[in-house]
Amino acid sequence: MKSYLIKDTTREERQKYVDDALTISQIDAGAPSKGTIELLDLYIAGKMEIEDVQKEIIRRAKEGIID
Repeated sequence: MKSYLIKDTTREERQKYVDDALTISQIDAGAPSKGTIELLDLYIAGKMEIEDVQKEIIRRAKEGIID
């Protein structure tokens, strides 16, 4: 299984992963919020692991935080 950890990927690979995921998710879910994009940008920049981004998005959704 491929690793999506920052240490195992380049910035370009992370950008492609995010672009591909957003393309697929927008089929049913529509465009992501500004806050979600900001979190994904942290992953692309190598500042936050994707697992932590996912957890934060879920936390915000549960708390009704829309940004």
